[in-house]
Amino acid sequence: MTEVEDSPTASSQSVRFSWSSVQIPELRPRRHSNAIRLSLPPLFSKLEKARDLALGLVVSLVDESKRRAVALPRHMPLLCCTSISTRHGEIKKTSEEPKIGSKNGVKESVSKEDVFMETSIKEGVIDGNGKNRSEGEQKVHTAACRHLKEEQERVLVSEVLVRNKEGEELDNVELRTEALSLLKACKPNSALTVQEVQEDVFRLISSGYFSSCNPVAVDTRDGVRLVFQVEPNQEFKGLICEGANVLPTKFVEDAFKDDYGKVVNFQRLDKVLRSINSWYSDRGLLAKISGIEILSGGILWLQVSETEVNNITIQFLDKKTGEPTVGKTRPETLLRQLTTRSGQVYSVQQGKRDVETVLTMGIMEDANMVPHPAGDTGKIDLTMNVVERRDRGFSAGGGFSGIGLSGGLLPGIIGSFTYSRRNLFGCNQKLNLLLEKSQMDSLYKLSYSDPWIKGDDKRTSRLITFQNLSTLGSSIHGPKPPGSLHGGIKIGKAMASVDYGRPLRPKWSGTAGISFQRATAHDDNGISLVRDEFQTPLFFSGKDHDEMVFAKLETVYADSRDQGSSMLVFNMEQSLPLFPDWLVFTRVNVRGRQGIRIGRARCVASFSGGNVYGDLAPHEAFAIGGTNSVRGYEEGAVGSGRSFFVGSAEISVPLYNVLDGAIFVDYGTDFGSGQTVPGDPAGARGKPGSGYGYGAGIRVNSPIGPLRLEYAQNNLFARRFHFGVGYRD
Repeated sequence: MTEVEDSPTASSQSVRFSWSSVQIPELRPRRHSNAIRLSLPPLFSKLEKARDLALGLVVSLVDESKRRAVALPRHMPLLCCTSISTRHGEIKKTSEEPKIGSKNGVKESVSKEDVFMETSIKEGVIDGNGKNRSEGEQKVHTAACRHLKEEQERVLVSEVLVRNKEGEELDNVELRTEALSLLKACKPNSALTVQEVQEDVFRLISSGYFSSCNPVAVDTRDGVRLVFQVEPNQEFKGLICEGANVLPTKFVEDAFKDDYGKVVNFQRLDKVLRSINSWYSDRGLLAKISGIEILSGGILWLQVSETEVNNITIQFLDKKTGEPTVGKTRPETLLRQLTTRSGQVYSVQQGKRDVETVLTMGIMEDANMVPHPAGDTGKIDLTMNVVERRDRGFSAGGGFSGIGLSGGLLPGIIGSFTYSRRNLFGCNQKLNLLLEKSQMDSLYKLSYSDPWIKGDDKRTSRLITFQNLSTLGSSIHGPKPPGSLHGGIKIGKAMASVDYGRPLRPKWSGTAGISFQRATAHDDNGISLVRDEFQTPLFFSGKDHDEMVFAKLETVYADSRDQGSSMLVFNMEQSLPLFPDWLVFTRVNVRGRQGIRIGRARCVASFSGGNVYGDLAPHEAFAIGGTNSVRGYEEGAVGSGRSFFVGSAEISVPLYNVLDGAIFVDYGTDFGSGQTVPGDPAGARGKPGSGYGYGAGIRVNSPIGPLRLEYAQNNLFARRFHFGVGYRD
């Protein structure tokens, strides 16, 4: 808006411009009458536009006065002050920037888009009573638009000073020096234009140290004196932060610690506020600084708005139509999987993790989480939309056994059949029946699992398993003698177990359980065996079977990152001799793997080791050598002992699409413990007890894991191919 006063009776004309504090309305009603409001971006980004508008009007007024050939009076009024204020339109609920109020105590809620700048410039003659007389406002405004780019009139200034609003020198020496250094154009004994003065005004305001600046020109005996009357900000003495329930106190203290005792700087304050907002956004939290105010005594008040979760509901959708339907899964089964809770600050990242958790349950085909406002509470409600999978399923297929392939391609082929229930009773409980059969091995397994026992707040799971396993005993009691196709010995193990597991801490999990096992041996014709071809015993008890009950404890650490992965597993089994002829032993086993990426290459180092204290059945000895042990040897050809260690190092690089190439080296030893195994089956077969192998291979990445084809040579210069599925243990 432009206001012009023109008096035809006046003997002279003068120009007066006024500059006031920049203000942005606040979200919350004023609580402190003596508070000073701040202005932050987007203020500074709009000062340029305001300056250009004001400058155009100023130039037009100067030209107008020249056209009328009226001289300026000796006592000049304010030389060039621009009044800049903020206005707002429709009040909105959302706000992108901290809201700052004005000195008059009025605070309003506005959106970032509603704020705009308005300039007010007055022309006229100041009479003896200090009154302005103006007319022809629209005429002068139109003339200003035509003369924006014309030459401005210069005024010779003999002295330039910076003073406070009372005209006194600034008490803060550093602030006074800073203010003078910001004056780039206004120097003593220089001819200045209105625009140059205007630019220095904006430099002072943009520095962030001053809430207002009024340049005043006074005609003195020595010439025109230009005084910049500034209002410095208060010194920062303390902080009040409200509504920050999840923001760490230390983070806020560290953000402001360098500003204590210093004059508040809007530019520095803006960076601090942005860092606080970034802390929330980096963690996916819906929160921001919604209000800021400087109270009397230099106390800074911050208002943080954190969006809390009001309620969470589950909605089942029809797979075909997408319309709401009735689900079979109990809502509490899904809700307890979520880490997002009512009353928490909503996190987008946490919501994504919750969706992934629901999908990994295996009972949902699709899931998403939708937030929406919870009325006028300022909170949000969350609705998780899910599409259920079919509860029943069966599959039939085939595969390969790495151990079976050592006897040829056909014996290594496995056929399988699986029947499963994924969501028993709507509680995510699972029932699985697995049948596997090959020429060498067979497995019949029935398992029931409850991933989260009802009523437990530690996420404890339960697994009940019954299985009957029959496998070749060649790794301990091989190689096969002449005339026998399969080595002549198969070890059968009937087992029943109950295991309980739970997460212990991030990346750590634990399992505890109890198992019963009955081991038997027979030949290809199903005839029970007690000794092998070398007349070494097959069982510790001396009978045609071994029975044992043992408790087990396992702890797992697993960490997967972009630059590599880590794994560490500790397992201990302790037998419980309920009957005199049952085995008494303690078995300890440790294995680990560390993978890192160096450029395109992936380097993996792994190890495994263990020991058995007490009774040891020969078929329970640690077998060394083979596809998942020391490559270049057949299964168990290095040795079988009471103790063992196997180490491996491997480097793989991508070759083409899903194809990788790898080189490796393995080493294994039984520490000379082979002879402590009853009957010394390793010594009877002349196994070395230690050895190494090295070679190269290719990997094909598939949905079931990497398919590995490797060629290796051992320290005895024997060579062989190995085929495996999945990563090495």
